[in-house]
Amino acid sequence: MSTVDSNLTEQLDNDEVREILKNTTDLRQYSRQIEKEFKDVENKSIEDYIAESQNIASLHNQIGECDDVLERMESMLMNFQSVLSNISSEITQLQKKSVAMSVQLTNRQSVKAQLSQFIEDMAVSEEMIAIVMETPVTEKDFGSQLNVLNHKLSLVKELSFKESKATGDVSEVLHKLRLKAMSKIRTYLLEQIYKFRKPMTNYQIPQNAMLKHKFFFEFILSNERQVAQEICSEYIDTMSKIYYSYFKSYSSRLTSLKFEESVTKDDLMGIEDNASKGLFSKTTSLKHKSTIFTIGKRGEILNQQLEAPIIVPHAQLKNRYTFEALFRSEQYALVDNACREYLFVTEFFMVRSTQAQDLFNQIMGKTLTLMIKNLETNIQDCYDTIAMFLCIQLIFRYQLMCHKRCVPALDKYWDSLQAAIWPRFDHVFRLNIQSIRDCDPTKFNKEMGPHYITRRYAEFSAAIVGISEHFPNELVSRLLLELQNEVECFILRMAAIFPTRKEQLIYLINNYDLVLGVLMEHTRDNSKEAESFREQLNARSAEYVEEILAPHFGGIIQFVKECEHFFEKEQMDELRKQERRSLALVASFSTNWKKSLEELNREVLLSFPSLLTGSQLLQLALASLVQYYHRFHKLLTPNARAQLTNIHVVMVEIKKYKSNY
Repeated sequence: MSTVDSNLTEQLDNDEVREILKNTTDLRQYSRQIEKEFKDVENKSIEDYIAESQNIASLHNQIGECDDVLERMESMLMNFQSVLSNISSEITQLQKKSVAMSVQLTNRQSVKAQLSQFIEDMAVSEEMIAIVMETPVTEKDFGSQLNVLNHKLSLVKELSFKESKATGDVSEVLHKLRLKAMSKIRTYLLEQIYKFRKPMTNYQIPQNAMLKHKFFFEFILSNERQVAQEICSEYIDTMSKIYYSYFKSYSSRLTSLKFEESVTKDDLMGIEDNASKGLFSKTTSLKHKSTIFTIGKRGEILNQQLEAPIIVPHAQLKNRYTFEALFRSEQYALVDNACREYLFVTEFFMVRSTQAQDLFNQIMGKTLTLMIKNLETNIQDCYDTIAMFLCIQLIFRYQLMCHKRCVPALDKYWDSLQAAIWPRFDHVFRLNIQSIRDCDPTKFNKEMGPHYITRRYAEFSAAIVGISEHFPNELVSRLLLELQNEVECFILRMAAIFPTRKEQLIYLINNYDLVLGVLMEHTRDNSKEAESFREQLNARSAEYVEEILAPHFGGIIQFVKECEHFFEKEQMDELRKQERRSLALVASFSTNWKKSLEELNREVLLSFPSLLTGSQLLQLALASLVQYYHRFHKLLTPNARAQLTNIHVVMVEIKKYKSNY
């Protein structure tokens, strides 16, 4: 920047010099002129200065005064700066003191709160002493003060490990209050337990009273385990005896309500029916074959009656019940009592999982063992397969019910019951299979209607399949298949005693139709058993249709079967060779076809006790006849076809036999 200014000044000087040289030829004269001008200016300046001398002197004095004032101001500001510096230092010190005081206040408040809480926790009020010593345990005040006392005892116990001297002032008082409270609570709880022992006592009432004051046991457990163990042992001993006595008596009285004449080994499926046995049978007997193998309303025990009220023996002395009904009542009573007991002990005695199971077993173990032994004894004489299977299904449902109530304690018990029933069920089931295998068809009457053994099987199989739908079992499926095979063999052996094939087919159809009808009524249409018998029925029905059409229209059927391949191969010459034969068949048909339809209708309806089955077979036969008639018509020569009865006439007549079933 300075370089630029210097260059500019030099430029100006050069311009002036150039101007001077241009206008003046004598530089000396020009110099003197300039000097004179300087002198004039200097003189004027001196005159001006002299003229203003007083003002300048006054200005000088004023400047001096201003300097003094400014000096004093500077001194004052310096003093102010010094003072402000001291004030800032004092403020900093005050801030530090304020922070320190705030910390001290916070610490003191914290100490005060803790100390106040500690004093409150440690102090034993006169009110507490009076209530614990004098107030009955059932009063609300006693319960609230017991909670406070328990807290104080826990605190003193914790501080005693730290060797706190503060505990020495109250430990003796708290110890006496603890002993007094425990004594009163122990007495109260034992009184409630002893109430269970009184005859005809509803033990839910004292249990509810104990649950209402369940903190009592928690207090004793945390302060004196021996007393807690005493109470627990007393409860276990009392309830164990009560349950054992109750269920022993109940089971015994239920046994007196069973049917006087129960099912025996003489009532197996293949045993011959004895009419005299049913003629004089008592109302207290289940030895009716129709009830032994039929489910009837017994299946309601798994649905509507599953949670029905238990049987009260003294109120039902005149009634008699099936094996499964007595079993249901006994097991439902157990489920109700066991679930309530398990939930009570887990809540009152504060136990879970394994401990809860052990405590429950101590209370109910003896009773459960008794009931298992009773079942093992009773099941040995049971030949009622449906009853046993219903009992197994009841076990599944009651076990599921226990799980829904969050009570797993009976799982092993249910397994034990199943272990007792399944072998017997399997044994009796196989006895029934063997009884059918041992049947001698020659000992039965030659009746083409459904055999009573077939009916027994149909009802029994439908019952087992229907019961097991919700809880299928591989063993049951295998046994049902074995039984089905034996029954099918029995039906075939029975059919073999009839001399003609038509009679055999009538017998087979009647029996297959009965089994299929019963199965479809009580089970799903697509069950394996129903599907198998449906195939058998369809095959035998088709064969039966051929058999009954043969006596009346056998010539036409034979002609169609023998000559149809000529038509298919377009061998018309061969068909014309059969014209004489076909004319004879046409003449015979025209003469006898109406009579044949009547005889066909009468024969079919008389052969089958089921009108629906007979009607279906008749319609099947007529449909087959129409098909053969159409095929026969195609094979005839024009001459023979002209003499054949019109198909529409035949159809009108056939429609007269259409059933409304």
